[in-house]
Order: sequence, then structure tokens, then C-alpha cells
Amino acid sequence: MTNYHRHKRKGGIYFFTVNIADRRKTLLTERIDVLRDAFRQVKALHPFTMDAIVILPDHLHTIWTLPKGDDDFNLRWRQIKSACHRSHAGAWERNSTAPAVRIGTQECPPQHSHAGAWER
Repeated sequence: MTNYHRHKRKGGIYFFTVNIADRRKTLLTERIDVLRDAFRQVKALHPFTMDAIVILPDHLHTIWTLPKGDDDFNLRWRQIKSACHRSHAGAWERNSTAPAVRIGTQECPPQHSHAGAWER
């Protein structure tokens, strides 16, 4: 099993690339309403700032800033995926939220290549 090294910093800024399981489908853009609702629900329960987001048919890129004292991006992604999953069973790839983190002026990119990084 692949062991991803995930950098965490309370109140950190995180970059994510998240894929759907079947890259031939276009669920993210076809059902953007489901994704928006999932983000709203999770942000209401576990606040974070979404600094940027790019949504493509089969994956998305986003930059988040977590509140001071909080580094639990995994909880937020689990809840977002769960909310979307109720509409699209099995849509998300497992372990597809390996972030790159910016801490102060030092950047710590994920330790893998972008292409097919989370394919199993």
C-alpha cells in the first residue's frame, strides 16, 4: 500500500487535487449543484476559507485556509465526499486528497507526480 506523506499545519494553507473514481465520467460538472451543496454543508459545520477552486469534469483543484488551531482537512473531505456519495455512489477515489502545504514562505509539495497519482 502506498504511504503518502501528508504535511499538516494548524491554520495552514492547503492545495488539493481530488479525482472522481471513474475518470471517464463528468459528474463534477454535470452535477455541480450537488458539489456546491456539499461544500456549503461542510463549511457551515467546520469552517474554512476556500481561497480558490477549479472544477473540471473528472477532478478539481482547490486551495483552502483552515482556521487557527485546526489542521483537520481530512474530516472536511470525508464529509464533502460523503454528501456527494449519497447522490453518486462510489464517485470519489479513495485517498485522493494528498495536499501540498504552504507554511510561511516555505512550500512543501506532495511527494508524487501529478499524472495518475491516486490511481489504484
